Amino acid sequence: METLSYFLPLVWFGILALFLFLYVMLDGFDLGVGILSLTASSEDRRGILMTSLSNIWDANETWLILMGGGLFGGFPVAYATILSALYIPIFVMLFGFIFRGVAFEFREQSNRKLLWNLAFGGGSFLAALGQGFALGAVLKGIEVDSNGHFIGSTWDWLSWQSILVALTLIQGYVLIGSTYLIWKTTGELQETHYKTAKIASITTLIGAVLITIVTPIFYEQARTRLFEGPQVYVFALIPLLGVLLIWLLLKSLDRKQERMPFIWTILLFVLTFLGLALVVFPYIIPSKITIYEAAADPSSLVIMIVMIGALIPVMLFYNLYQYVVFRGKVTGGSYE
Repeated sequence: METLSYFLPLVWFGILALFLFLYVMLDGFDLGVGILSLTASSEDRRGILMTSLSNIWDANETWLILMGGGLFGGFPVAYATILSALYIPIFVMLFGFIFRGVAFEFREQSNRKLLWNLAFGGGSFLAALGQGFALGAVLKGIEVDSNGHFIGSTWDWLSWQSILVALTLIQGYVLIGSTYLIWKTTGELQETHYKTAKIASITTLIGAVLITIVTPIFYEQARTRLFEGPQVYVFALIPLLGVLLIWLLLKSLDRKQERMPFIWTILLFVLTFLGLALVVFPYIIPSKITIYEAAADPSSLVIMIVMIGALIPVMLFYNLYQYVVFRGKVTGGSYE
């Protein structure tokens, strides 16, 4: 039983990290395309952007639902504490999702599309903003008592650090959205997103550099992890690899490659997640509650692993099948 109590929380930490990464990667370009739609110069262009997402965006958001359910079942204390601390950012994210979903259904049928255009683009921005504030607040740390219950105030999530994380995340979404559109579009629209990808890669790099500098200065737990023992070399390598990936991304954009910018961006997201996991682990709420303190009963974790283990391959196959079926360029703006 002691072995299970040690091993199962590790497994569930890995499962939740997988769900979060798949969500950020897949729905990230959804949100990025939505934000970019606010800058589209015509209804035809905006229609092409929305058509590129129309058949895949629902499945992309399923990973967020799985992550929420996994956190509730696997680490109930962390679930209750995080939701209590982040009510406002989570509601902002949910309202953004609602606006996007309604816009998808109504815009195509409407003769006056301005309202639904704003709902789609603005909803995408709100969803990304809420996620950025939530991530920034979690990394900063949530105030809890000895039992792990939230004891902070309603506005603890709002700080200059969380604003920096939110703005950087939005730029990252715009970057992956731009590289996705390079892959999916042609002609003048594709050329436009070569430009937006270059701009977003620079702004994302600036934000990432600022976060890398700020984190060890203001967060003692992160500073302890970053500058002690052999892991200092690992953490030193991650920013260097990040700069290398940005350079390779910019080179691929200069060469007008279509698929490589998207691939380099995905690798950049992978590297970022690896860095965050190394800083946070073994905490489910950084510097406050570990995965072992927050974990559910081992019997519950085993039952959930059996159920989730059967579901993950189905979801992965469905996602892959979607992208295979709807591969190729998008040339028309009708997604009815």
